[in-house]
Amino acid sequence: MTRKPKKVSVETPPATPGVAPAPAPAPALQFDADKGAARSTWIALVLVIAIVGWMGSGFVLPSEDETPTLARDEPAPLAVAVTTSRSEDVTQYYRAEGQALADRDTGLVAETSGDIIDVPVRKGQDVAAGDVIARFDPAANAAEVNRAAQDLATAQREYDNATALLDRGVATNDRVTQARAALAAAQAQVIEVQQDTNALEITAPFAGRIETLDLDVGEYVSAGTQVARLVDITPLTVEIQVPQQSLTLLEVGQPASVEFITGETREGVVTFVGSSAAAETRTFLAEIEVDNADGAIPSGISAEVVIPTGVVTAHFLPPSIVSLNTLGDLGIKAVNGDATVTFFPIEIVDAQIDGIWVTGLPESVDVITVGQGFVSEGEVVAPSPAEVN
Repeated sequence: MTRKPKKVSVETPPATPGVAPAPAPAPALQFDADKGAARSTWIALVLVIAIVGWMGSGFVLPSEDETPTLARDEPAPLAVAVTTSRSEDVTQYYRAEGQALADRDTGLVAETSGDIIDVPVRKGQDVAAGDVIARFDPAANAAEVNRAAQDLATAQREYDNATALLDRGVATNDRVTQARAALAAAQAQVIEVQQDTNALEITAPFAGRIETLDLDVGEYVSAGTQVARLVDITPLTVEIQVPQQSLTLLEVGQPASVEFITGETREGVVTFVGSSAAAETRTFLAEIEVDNADGAIPSGISAEVVIPTGVVTAHFLPPSIVSLNTLGDLGIKAVNGDATVTFFPIEIVDAQIDGIWVTGLPESVDVITVGQGFVSEGEVVAPSPAEVN
């Protein structure tokens, strides 16, 4: 439909004589409302509402032919290698570090004073019980013996005289008492001199080896001076310190194997187990007696003591398969009859270079030896026998 333009009227003001007419003002534009423009606006609004409704219809009214979710394939069980382990009886041992000590170790002390005239032994020599180690010069002692004898005879006469005079009523009791005291002193002096005579020879109290000898011929030695040290290493005594938790494992009479730092190994027996703990270490002293008749093992060297303490049923496993569960328990992973992983807590009872002995497992168990680090307890696996090297 063709629209006709409406006419616009413009008024011109009257002209003034003698004055140039002013330019005519621009006509003012006037528009009347167009009914067609309002109709277009409504049509556009309806279209916008329709488009928005169509776009939102997918959320409000979902399509019935949705694409189905594809089901994922279940993963195949993880392959692991297993080895059947069977329990065995194994002897438990208590091991400790100790020190070999002489069975007897004593210092030889001079019991009298005087000059040394003879030293018939040398340092390092083996001696028997009663062998002479050194001799004193007896001359001075002989003079003391004579003087003591004379003093005793004089004191005896004085006592006899005082007693006889008292019987006749001439002497007093005080004189008799004094004479008796002098006699007793003289008798004591005789006994002392006699003991010095017996001490003129320093002898070995038991069989052993002269470890030290600080003595020379012609040397003056005072009573109470240590002149030598005698050591008996046949047998040896090995001392160990036992912690509180292991004390009940040991008892007197148990056999023991002792390996010395020199490489020699000797069999021994437990001869002492302490009943009072050391205040500093809270450990108990135990002693093992070891035969050393040939004297080949010296005193003072280190030793390792192994004492069997009983028999337990255990499995021998490589330490590489041991792991921890979520609770921090030490154990191993095994496979049960339905190929499910099971965790068994274990306790190590003995350790060797090539493996460990553990308890806490059934008599027979299929232990996972390869792949145990990639499976968890309760997981189904595909077990296969491990290759034997």
